[in-house]
Amino acid sequence: MADLARNPKQIGNIVQRARKKRDLNQTELGNLAGLRQETISLIETGNPATKLETILAVLAALDLEFRIVPRSKAHADDIEDIF
Repeated sequence: MADLARNPKQIGNIVQRARKKRDLNQTELGNLAGLRQETISLIETGNPATKLETILAVLAALDLEFRIVPRSKAHADDIEDIF
């Protein structure tokens, strides 16, 4: 899986798809990440106030990693169409 995200909503969509692909509900993912179900819900809905540390914990629980690469030339609206 090599998804691109440029905003909190897109990160939330990636987290939700990865969680569902692993047949986990929000509570189960929260338990794996050491977080509450409500926090997982906030991430999945694109809450912009979510701490980076929290997102990294969720990604680790899903066996995903955070990478920084040069920005592609695609427009943000084009990327949104991927989701």
